[in-house]
Amino acid sequence: MIDINLKLASSHQSKDYKSDQYVRWCPGCGDHALLNCLHKAMAELDIEPHMTAVISGIGCSSRLPYYMNTYGFHTIHGRGAAIATGVKTAKPELSVWLATGDGDCLAIGGNHFIHAVRRNVDINILLLNNKIYGLTKGQFSPTSDRGFVSKSSPFGTVEDPFHPIELTLGARGTFFARCIDVDLANTTGILADAARHQGTSVVEILQNCVIFNDAIHENIVDKAWRAERTIMLKHGEKMLFGANKDKGLVMDGWTLKAVTIGQEGYTIDDVLVHDTTTIDNTLHMKLGLMSLESGLPVALGVIRDVKSPTYNDGVEEQITTVQSKNKIRKLKDYLMTKDIWEVK
Repeated sequence: MIDINLKLASSHQSKDYKSDQYVRWCPGCGDHALLNCLHKAMAELDIEPHMTAVISGIGCSSRLPYYMNTYGFHTIHGRGAAIATGVKTAKPELSVWLATGDGDCLAIGGNHFIHAVRRNVDINILLLNNKIYGLTKGQFSPTSDRGFVSKSSPFGTVEDPFHPIELTLGARGTFFARCIDVDLANTTGILADAARHQGTSVVEILQNCVIFNDAIHENIVDKAWRAERTIMLKHGEKMLFGANKDKGLVMDGWTLKAVTIGQEGYTIDDVLVHDTTTIDNTLHMKLGLMSLESGLPVALGVIRDVKSPTYNDGVEEQITTVQSKNKIRKLKDYLMTKDIWEVK
């Protein structure tokens, strides 16, 4: 199995992972930023392009494999996770990525998504969340907010949305991160962290659709207030946010609370230290579900990163064990061990 924590003999640049295809996304679409970050992350990881496979389902983001100078597979709606599982199981030495959207992954593909996470297959799932069906021209998606008006909900939706982190951790996920499409530096680093994780990594990218759901994440991504409304979590560091890093997260009983250091008796010592490796996912869930409506900043960065056996390692080990007990390697040899008739 390839160790992506180690540099290979050759050194690559982001251009080495770019295909010669014209990128066919709307100008201003968040997919452009994610593609750029993915090229840079792969250069940082320095994995050979021919040791990389990018899989996708159906949707705007699912065009991504065309723009990669790697192996790629544009599959069918919602089945990307199943195909990616098969690729990784058959060729465990490959670095396997899945590009998917909130509709492709969490609606028709929801079953495949949760089972890939449950099995802890060593794949990297890039879940681009613009809270809309863009390719099919503007229907509400599984992550659209209650009351959202769209072509398929002209009077507003009457259902609550999925939160990707709830599905991921509910399926015993070992890695979850969140980033925003306009923050290229942090997104690139998060993608590299996801690839280094041994197991299923889920990265939710809060992404803009300029045509059918423009500015859907503007309340947190605009530079005018981003620092006050988001918190970039980093393992081993205090959970601080704000333009002056003068605000932090503390525990108030069983709930998280945002405080200003120096007010109400709170000091820097009261602020929580982020630990991505805690097996108990209770705090990770609380962090991932923080919202402006609850008076808390939206969490970005790597929220959870724990070690657990992977599906593909288990399958590979099982095959090796069975083969060691049975020397038959060819179907013909197996058939010849049974009763034989010769027809003349």
